[in-house]
Amino acid sequence: MSTLIESLIAHPNAPQAADALEALGTLDDAFLQKARLGIMSTLLALGEADFKLLKEALSLSDGNLSTHLAVLERGYVDIRKEFVRRKPHTTYSPTDAGREAFLRYLQVLERIIRAADRAGQNAAPSAASPPHGDAGAQGIVGAGSLPMKEGKG
Repeated sequence: MSTLIESLIAHPNAPQAADALEALGTLDDAFLQKARLGIMSTLLALGEADFKLLKEALSLSDGNLSTHLAVLERGYVDIRKEFVRRKPHTTYSPTDAGREAFLRYLQVLERIIRAADRAGQNAAPSAASPPHGDAGAQGIVGAGSLPMKEGKG
């Protein structure tokens, strides 16, 4: 066994690192992009949203939003197209499978956060880090519904 592997195994945070890395491997790639994370968060919070609302709330261009929605339309999001006052109107809503997949994704993120939090408890506190408990898993996932700003997604 190499010295590097021996030192990693001997590290006091090795179990937390292993747990976080294992969880990281189970993240659904569909939600790894910030824009798609924002789209799904908005749709789960609101139940449905039209193209204009998503575009403005997430500060995305038409093309960027369309590209990300196309990925999510592969089983995660339903699309409804209709005409309102002779103008096209497109509404998106999460599918049951999309809702379940996104909630699993959030659970995996919470698992990674808990592993990092446990590892942080083992580390010596520094002046630059916030006091323990300020940003646990509940604080991150339940942080509210602030609009996400993004230049490129």
